[in-house]
Amino acid sequence: MSPRSLLAALALLLFATPAFAGATLDAIRRNGYVRCGVSTGIAHMSQPDSAGRWQGFDVEMCRAIAAAVFGDVERVRFVPTTAQTRFTALQSGEADVLSRTTALSLSRDSTMGLTLTVAHFYTGQGFLVQRRTNATRATELNGATVCGTQGSIIERNIEDWARANNLRLTTIAFDTPPNVLAAFLAGRCDAISNDMINLSANRLAAPDPSALMLLPDLIQKEMHGILVRNGDAEWAALTRWAVFALIQAEEFGLTRANVEEARRTSTDPQIRRFLGLSENVGQGFGVSASFAYDIIRQLGNYGEIYDRTAGAGGLGMDRGYNRLWTQGGLMISWLWQ
Repeated sequence: MSPRSLLAALALLLFATPAFAGATLDAIRRNGYVRCGVSTGIAHMSQPDSAGRWQGFDVEMCRAIAAAVFGDVERVRFVPTTAQTRFTALQSGEADVLSRTTALSLSRDSTMGLTLTVAHFYTGQGFLVQRRTNATRATELNGATVCGTQGSIIERNIEDWARANNLRLTTIAFDTPPNVLAAFLAGRCDAISNDMINLSANRLAAPDPSALMLLPDLIQKEMHGILVRNGDAEWAALTRWAVFALIQAEEFGLTRANVEEARRTSTDPQIRRFLGLSENVGQGFGVSASFAYDIIRQLGNYGEIYDRTAGAGGLGMDRGYNRLWTQGGLMISWLWQ
């Protein structure tokens, strides 16, 4: 064989060899579960119910990843984290993945040894006020005192926005969202600023939600998503495609109720590929060909999860940018090819 032919053969072998998830997935399999960092408690996002079972949107993203790895949504352990401890928990190896109300930003992607794998929720930072203040727009808060969460970018966003709009605001920071809400309800501040998820949860948790008002203005865009440690591109990719499976299932019209029948009867080549019937779509990650099917049969698609947590069955938030791209939103999966 000529040197040129030998090089060509080696190149073909290299590109034909599947890549398998690396050290992180190996450690997860040895442990028997995925360790997922979540918040210490935000209603309908990540919070234990009366029976001690974790519930909420971020929790369901964790379960989707567990289903991708093990075929079982219950093979996950939740690691409660605050805004101050969330990144340390991931960096130190206490958690394998982080799924909580955490904005994806340049500094978090470039200076913390972390990889931001995929956005799974689009929102923005705004204000929650007492109706008695008579404020209807954020620009009417000049001179107000605003409560926020320590260890987040909330304070910086407030300062940037106030400076740009020639407003004077004073920020008081607290360690957890419940403490922020308690201070607000006790009259220590005129408003709360946070992402609209937290603000919606704060409003629902108040003794009289009707006395509180979410202002319509967003002072900063936010997208939340999955974070992992740097150094394991295969694990990062698997977490990304677990979320994509939820989004793609909704686009296909696959639900928790009909995915079993679709697996038996569908002749659509794209759906058959997605469900692992015609191709081993999990081979490159070292997981089952049916990993997308395993996620959907236990959790449903992205829209189902949203509706029962952040949507009408939970926080009551309109889907907005979290609609599918085919419906004017930003949710889109990469190609399953």
